[in-house]
Amino acid sequence: FGFNLFFISKLHTNMIRSHSLLTRLITPNSRLYIPKVRAPKCQYSSQYSSSTPTTSTSAASSFRSSPFLASLRTTISTTRRSLTTNAAPEAKESFAKSNPFAFQIGVATLKTSAADLLTQVVAEKKSFGEIDWKRNGVFVVFGTFYLGAFQWFIMVTKYRVWFPTMDAFAKLSFAEKLKHKAGMIDAGKMVLFDVFVHMPMMYFPAYYTIKEFVFGDSWSPIDWVTTGVGKYIGNFKEDFTAMAKLWGPSDCIQFVLPLHIRMPFRHCVSFFWTAYVSFTRGAEQKMEEVVEEK
Repeated sequence: FGFNLFFISKLHTNMIRSHSLLTRLITPNSRLYIPKVRAPKCQYSSQYSSSTPTTSTSAASSFRSSPFLASLRTTISTTRRSLTTNAAPEAKESFAKSNPFAFQIGVATLKTSAADLLTQVVAEKKSFGEIDWKRNGVFVVFGTFYLGAFQWFIMVTKYRVWFPTMDAFAKLSFAEKLKHKAGMIDAGKMVLFDVFVHMPMMYFPAYYTIKEFVFGDSWSPIDWVTTGVGKYIGNFKEDFTAMAKLWGPSDCIQFVLPLHIRMPFRHCVSFFWTAYVSFTRGAEQKMEEVVEEK
């Protein structure tokens, strides 16, 4: 009977060790250790009551210092560090941040197409079957190649070269911007360049040329340019006045904003500007109509 009690006490001790080991393995930030557990004294046999604690303590001490346990501790520690490192991998960068140029092209294309469709459906009261998809194609092509690609080249790549204080000036607070003389001068230059060079000499000629490419019957690029620019010259006064009224004040805000906000802000303003261009210059226009209007 005493031997049976001793066997039960040893089994109880091993079960406690196993439970403690499993608890330490499951808990991420805990250290692995083997608690010192003493087997309960046998109350029914004096023959084993004095020897059991000594034997249990000695066995636990021997187990803790065994090479097997040392190797197990090393393996568990290495695995836990690996799991902790890989448990929360860094989030992938957003597409807009990792591919800003491609994102710019996509936004510009969708924006111009949506602005034209909105104008045709809401302002011109057309049904879905009456939508002029050829006209919408003008804005798709223009949005992709000019507003998406070329405008990025101008306002991001070249502006950094032409206006060297642009990046540093954009990072300042508004109060610091007011005190930054060189940055304020460059911001003013950017506004003047956009209103008097970029829009009248690049934007409108490109728009009228692409429009002629889509609507025209000729496959000659020379005809697209000459006919398109001719129509632009006939509409110049009205187009330039409308452009300066919107983009003059808008540019004064845009070129003092942080860099990561500038292009989204321009796209928001450009949506309404594109809707205006679609309403006034979106439909096919004959050269005779331009001469009569002039």
